[in-house]
Amino acid sequence: MLKTPSLCLFLLLIVGTAAKAADFDFEGHAIVRDDGSLLIGNRTVHLFGIYMPETNRQCRRWISPVRCAERGVLALDFITEGFIRCIERRRNADGSIQATCWKDRTSFDPGLDLAAYLIERGWALALPGAPFEYQAMERIARARERGVWGFPVDSITQPQR
Repeated sequence: MLKTPSLCLFLLLIVGTAAKAADFDFEGHAIVRDDGSLLIGNRTVHLFGIYMPETNRQCRRWISPVRCAERGVLALDFITEGFIRCIERRRNADGSIQATCWKDRTSFDPGLDLAAYLIERGWALALPGAPFEYQAMERIARARERGVWGFPVDSITQPQR
């Protein structure tokens, strides 16, 4: 009788470990590309659950070298420093990875979810299959008229004739 509960506990531990191993964990220094993807080691990573719409290109001239890109890309580049930790969610046909990624994530600190950061500021949209939290954050950003939902006061364009 004692062997059965021990065997069940052992099997649960094995299954739990196998499920944990299925979520491929990786980390490294991230380089933000102009399309909003991250280059971590030799992996091209797209943030899971979001779409970064095109916006007017802006330039950060107060840093060297000057960086010009879409507003969402600049926001991601601004926050992405140091090591980024990711959990793979799926692989794309082109070999790139869709992943949930965090800045400063440790065993004791949940860190900053990069996709959530972009959604909260209105520089990314939650895709239909995204976590519920992303959907809620997008609604709040829209209501607060942040990012793409707001009026671009710092963008200079030619008047329409």
